Amino acid sequence: MEYIVKITWDSDANVWYATSDNIPGLIMESESYDTLLARVKLAAPELLELNCPGFPPGPISFVSEGREMAVL
Repeated sequence: MEYIVKITWDSDANVWYATSDNIPGLIMESESYDTLLARVKLAAPELLELNCPGFPPGPISFVSEGREMAVL
């Protein structure tokens, strides 16, 4: 299974935020794109373990503005 993280810039709040439809509980924000990526890379596996016991392993892809940005 592949896990998708959507990263969006919120111009009103001046922050990047990350959400996911298939990683329950994932919503994070940061003023820095790089900091947000680092935080999500640490938090996503933990959230899957806590919220989806026995989750199948798989890559985590980052998508921003409809384009694939990175794959873990």
